[in-house]
Amino acid sequence: MITFLRLRPADRISDLGAATRRREGTTVVELPNTDFVAQALAGGILAVVADPTGIAPGYVVDPKAALELATDGVAGWRITIIHDDSAPETVLDALARSEAAFLRAGRSSVAAAARLCAMPGIDAGVSVYVNDVDEAVEAVAGGASDLLLRDWDTERLGALRAALDGNLVERTAFPIGLSYDSVVSQLDADAAAVYLHLTDGSGVARPRYGWAPGKSEAPSVPDHRISMEWADARWLTGSASDGYDGAAPAIRSVLHRSLDGHRPDVDQLELLLTARGDDVDAIAHVADQLRKRTNGDKVTYVVNRNINYTNQCYFKCGFCAFSKGPKSLNLRGDPYLLDLEEIVRRSREAWDKGATEVTLQGGIHPGFTGEFYLDVVKAIKAEIPGMHIHGFTPLEVWQGAETIGMGIEPFLWQLKESGLNTLPGTAAEILDDDVRKTLCPDKIRTSQWAFVMETAHNLGIRATSTIMFGHMDQPRNWANHFEVIRMIQTRTGGFTEMVPLPFVHMGAPIFLRGKARMGPTWDEVVLIHAVARIAFDGLIDNIQASWVKLGIRGAQRLLSAGCNDLGGTLMNENISRAAGASHGEEMTPDELAGAIAQIGRTPVLRNTLYEPIGVS
Repeated sequence: MITFLRLRPADRISDLGAATRRREGTTVVELPNTDFVAQALAGGILAVVADPTGIAPGYVVDPKAALELATDGVAGWRITIIHDDSAPETVLDALARSEAAFLRAGRSSVAAAARLCAMPGIDAGVSVYVNDVDEAVEAVAGGASDLLLRDWDTERLGALRAALDGNLVERTAFPIGLSYDSVVSQLDADAAAVYLHLTDGSGVARPRYGWAPGKSEAPSVPDHRISMEWADARWLTGSASDGYDGAAPAIRSVLHRSLDGHRPDVDQLELLLTARGDDVDAIAHVADQLRKRTNGDKVTYVVNRNINYTNQCYFKCGFCAFSKGPKSLNLRGDPYLLDLEEIVRRSREAWDKGATEVTLQGGIHPGFTGEFYLDVVKAIKAEIPGMHIHGFTPLEVWQGAETIGMGIEPFLWQLKESGLNTLPGTAAEILDDDVRKTLCPDKIRTSQWAFVMETAHNLGIRATSTIMFGHMDQPRNWANHFEVIRMIQTRTGGFTEMVPLPFVHMGAPIFLRGKARMGPTWDEVVLIHAVARIAFDGLIDNIQASWVKLGIRGAQRLLSAGCNDLGGTLMNENISRAAGASHGEEMTPDELAGAIAQIGRTPVLRNTLYEPIGVS
């Protein structure tokens, strides 16, 4: 893999100048000292400096200064060593002791620098400035693995990618693959926020487009491929390879085995989830082949209504704008709590409009006990016996049981006897406690979520499964999440579907505090859905694309990446709206069926358990 950095050397920079450079594609400015670091960060780009005595996100220094920085506790991934006139032994000592990420060489000294970086125990890449494609190819042939680019436009980058056979990834000031904890522990808050805004879950520079989950604009997906990694004409007008033969060898091997019925292990899932460019198209292709085997050309949807009974909650989930969204964005409104009469009225209204399901969800109100959940179910069933009640997350079940001094199993049994039909798989977020301890510190842990789900399944209460991704999580966390779901499903068979939920960042507290990314990139969205199909092949037949998060056009494109379901009509879905989403209130059955038919698929109306009600 060859990385590149769009870098701009400067003696000084203003906030406005940094913002302008950012719009042009620059992610990093290189300064002589720390005098203008704050201005660079305010403009949305990172800064690296030559002065080791000040505080900056990154440093480009001589071998002696690199050792001083390491002694002061600066992580090696923040350090680039200059391959200067020092003896090679001096440079090698600095590389080894500082664990610097990069060794910057002139074009004439690339081979010498590459020799040092090839020594055992050294994990640095050779960086070099290049002015054109020919220089870049020559540098890579000589041992460079990191290219420094000034003022390269989109088409020149496309030519470079073609010359390097697609083996090209854009970084920021730092190497790719950094953990979230490393970033927030090493960088100050402003620098960490800029880094998170610039990168995807793998630490790669985000593509330059305005789309994000929840925004009104549709993703500008090319006509003949599904990856949006690049924006040059060659990429946008070209076609993805037919099949997966052109994928990277390791990915190709996993995909081949997947088509033969061998589900990937966790490490292989992570490999797939870090794919880029052409490999994304290959993974989507295989996922769609598996979809065809399982579901044919039928795409399902359900007529339902979401009833969000309160936006008051005493839990402190950093992603939740529903109960904690900034009022300045006019997203949350005033605190409310629906009474039983209103919940039943909305359920009746939904039934009269043709809904077969009500989904009950909301905050954990300080006054709630398990009796509230039981009363809601009883009241709805008394009025509308035929309504399917899909309600109460594992968190609500846990909290409800705890507040009335009852175990999980007897409480679930009471809910079932009262009329609860299925559980939603939300409150899962990311089933990896390394993420949960920061994202939702007071929520139930992975083991507790799994315990509720297994217990429910064993009582005959089926459930959906979800994953909320694109915030402070990374591909390994996604792979771990999928493995938890697979473990439960292998034991119980109780999950009906997997619903990936892209993080909507605009009104989320963790994003506004600079502690989260701007949601997943489009390619990450594609990968989560496609890899879900591959991961759950033979275990969970239904992969849903959320039009609420992605818009109907985005969801349509995912129907060619392993998805076979568009979810429900919803009627009232205001949790996504609270986070800033432009979608989310309602789609009519005719609109969903029309969107399915528009792409040549067969729309099928279903119930919550994926039993067909009829072909629309």
